[in-house]
Amino acid sequence: MSASTLSFDEQYRALCSRDARFDGQFIAGVHSTGIYCRPSCPAVAPKPRNVHFYRTAAAAHEAGLRACKRCQPDAVPGSPDWNLNDDLASRAMRLIGDGVVEREGVSGLSSQLGYTSRHLTRVLSAELGAGPLALARAHRAQAARTLLGATDLSISDVAFAAGFSSIRQFNDTIQAVYETTPTQLRTLARRGTSAHPREANERPSMLTLRLPTRAPFDGAGLMTFFANHAVEGIETATNSTLERAIRLPGGVAAVRMQLSEQGIICTAQLAKISDVAPLVARVRRLFDLDADSHAIDRALAADPALAGSVARVPGMRLPGSVDTEETLFRTLIGQQISVAAARTVHARVVRELGSDGLFPTAAVLAESGTEVLRGPKNRVASILGVAEAIASGALELSVSTPIEEFTARLVAMPGIGPWTAGYMAMRVLGNPDVMLSSDLVVRQGAEELGLPATASELTQYSPRWAPWRSYACMHLWRSRPTQVERTATSP
Repeated sequence: MSASTLSFDEQYRALCSRDARFDGQFIAGVHSTGIYCRPSCPAVAPKPRNVHFYRTAAAAHEAGLRACKRCQPDAVPGSPDWNLNDDLASRAMRLIGDGVVEREGVSGLSSQLGYTSRHLTRVLSAELGAGPLALARAHRAQAARTLLGATDLSISDVAFAAGFSSIRQFNDTIQAVYETTPTQLRTLARRGTSAHPREANERPSMLTLRLPTRAPFDGAGLMTFFANHAVEGIETATNSTLERAIRLPGGVAAVRMQLSEQGIICTAQLAKISDVAPLVARVRRLFDLDADSHAIDRALAADPALAGSVARVPGMRLPGSVDTEETLFRTLIGQQISVAAARTVHARVVRELGSDGLFPTAAVLAESGTEVLRGPKNRVASILGVAEAIASGALELSVSTPIEEFTARLVAMPGIGPWTAGYMAMRVLGNPDVMLSSDLVVRQGAEELGLPATASELTQYSPRWAPWRSYACMHLWRSRPTQVERTATSP
């Protein structure tokens, strides 16, 4: 259940039971003490009249509350609402988490979302209890906490790396949010795990971050997916680790991601420490770390046909994306052939056109793709057409794009059908409610479980899984293990 739909009584019961499943989904503000906590805080539960619940830490800050030093409420998974919902506030939070306000200001954020700064501030204040500046300020404070705990950067370097314009502003914010000094916060932060980050410092930096998730977490299934699809030259994957380069605003980062009991341990060599925020946001999306697995599993297990699969693989997650262009071209190039064949083709494209250990950009494919792409002329032409459209700016795809607009832009391109658009929405936007009914392996999985096996019948049946149809697709894919090594075809 989304935190935005929970009643006061439901949130208060979660707080009294110290239910960690709700950590990150809402904030408990205790006005008698002036602090805010995560739902699982071990402190004695406050009386109901002293509690107010907030959707974001920024809203609690705006109400004059400080973060609890005992439960460290910002060291938790993020809210699943930002993927579950497709409204303006959710899309804004994706970009704020990616560091857009620090790089481009509120005007840049509002421009990417297609609204005026005034309207955006009004919407965020009404829905989340804080405007974009306050939300970004909260993220800067969380970034500083992460950097203090995960690196040996000096206090002044952390201040500017986290996006603060001055040491004084940094000290004042840390005092206001945590009621402590940066040096004391460093000691406190190293007691727990690190979660979120932010901007500045120009020199390369190596750091290790622990990115938490909610249990259950089928990280092994994700690693298997990434290993099965790993492309020589840009990725190295095992059943527990994934290593690859990632394009970030400040340059290319070499990143190693390893499974842990609580989530992912991410070690990265950054071109700029300012890239911590976008790195964390993209790795969290790649591993779907903010999903509410309990709600998803409970909903899907209500269907007897899926109950066995959910019991076998609790905490199923969606494989995400760290680069929209790369995911799109790997999808287009790999369609209608086996995964093994696709990996061979992708490796050749990387070998001939890639650089810095990365898949070639749309601009490079548009210019030189004819030299390396093979296959039917119409398919090659459609790939080159998409590359040219992206390179020229005629086709824009972003995590801030509403899903209907995102899919409409894709299917408007010659050679791209509903399957590709839906698959991209699942991988890039993390949209939880995509039903790929036309997918051959999904239909085979449905037949294996005694479900309707034609595309039209499966489409009619699937609303009972809403709003978690993407996860139902993952269960159907997994129910056909002998077929998982084949890519689906786009009709």
